[in-house]
Amino acid sequence: MTNAAANVIFDPEIIRRFDVNGPRYTSYPTADRFVEAFDPEAYKLWLGKRNIGGVKKQLSLYFHIPFCNTICYYCGCSKIITKDHGRSAKYLQYLDKEMSLQASYLDGDRDVAQLHWGGGSPTFLADDEIRQLMASTRKHFNLVEGGEFSIEVDPRNVSRDTVALLGELGFNRMSIGVQDFDENVQKAINRIQSEEETFSVMDAARANGFKSISVDLIYGLPKQTVIGFNRTLDRVLAASPDRLSIYNYAHLPSLFKPQRRILDADLPTPDQRLQILALAIRRLTDAGYVFIGMDHFAKPDDELAVAQRQGRLHRNFQGYSTHADCDLLAFGVTSIGKVGPTYSQNVKTLDEYYDRLDNDMLPVFRGIELNADDILRRAIIQSLMCHFELSLESIEIAHLIDFKKYFAAELEDLRELAKADLVRVDDKWITVLPAGRMLVRAISMVFDRYLRADRQRTRYSKVI
Repeated sequence: MTNAAANVIFDPEIIRRFDVNGPRYTSYPTADRFVEAFDPEAYKLWLGKRNIGGVKKQLSLYFHIPFCNTICYYCGCSKIITKDHGRSAKYLQYLDKEMSLQASYLDGDRDVAQLHWGGGSPTFLADDEIRQLMASTRKHFNLVEGGEFSIEVDPRNVSRDTVALLGELGFNRMSIGVQDFDENVQKAINRIQSEEETFSVMDAARANGFKSISVDLIYGLPKQTVIGFNRTLDRVLAASPDRLSIYNYAHLPSLFKPQRRILDADLPTPDQRLQILALAIRRLTDAGYVFIGMDHFAKPDDELAVAQRQGRLHRNFQGYSTHADCDLLAFGVTSIGKVGPTYSQNVKTLDEYYDRLDNDMLPVFRGIELNADDILRRAIIQSLMCHFELSLESIEIAHLIDFKKYFAAELEDLRELAKADLVRVDDKWITVLPAGRMLVRAISMVFDRYLRADRQRTRYSKVI
């Protein structure tokens, strides 16, 4: 088995050639393949047979907090812009109702090994609201000792006291949005955020026992330059976060209305974007961070890097994770869960969400039950995305197939990628080579049966 933490090679020519539109593979099949035929009754059925065969999986919980005080123009997340805490107070009551409803249908233990609050801005919630949601969660579920409990934090609305409260309530991992410290970029995206308030939150997290602190940056934003981003990297690396994510800004103003306030003329050119990304990769690897995959980097002793070395890394809707064997229950508008061989997604508006729960209905509006082919392809894509390699024999044994016959067309497609030294294919392994690691999404797409069928990729962002 090769060392997945080996160097990543950034080759602009190769990236230009293979930089296509494609999914991020937080699930397979991807959410745009979910169907409304998978309804609350279908989900209820799977909650009730979670422990078939005596397999007792621990739970992962995801809570979507959709509220934000202000709008960031680049944002493509599902959010509601408001300053009215009456809206969040009502939402928390319904989250409690949804937890009660899901838990009532749930077969087996309610032990939770992983918890994540995402948004929107979870830290939109006032301290008392944070206490209330955590108390509701503990009422319905058992948060196990030593679990991975994380929250996305906007440093612009979090005090040191709030960070202390989060630690006291059990949170031990934090993701901090930075994007870029350059003032011109911050004005262009309507997100004014000082270094002082950002690093104050990081210091408070360390003082309150947080085990892992992650910083999110974005490249390709308006007014961004190589020199300006280099200064941001200087400041962030000096703060020494445990993990860093360098996300690609996907400019899709037809899909996301706030992005219409960003002028095309202010965006960096494709070449400038590549220069910014190349700089970030060089700076992070020189600083000792391990390339985990896609847009994620971690210190060698961070859980993600350790899990990757040990072959335990997993990918889900929150990105890379160390918990491969959990069923994911999701709460709140638009949230996506995974139970057994199924995915399910909640309704997208507050009115629909409240209406369903008022009628004691699970707010699921679509999903999918995976067939044997989906499960097989998901295993392959997971392995490539998380470990940069795939044992053909292990897939054949687990799924009772002849790999070369089953995937004859896919292996043929891989030949072009192999000629460009992105992958190596032999009788036993498919290995993503260092030059292919930045393009692992494009490599994984070869095994996506749904993409092969329709070739409609315009709905996705570029790989790089």
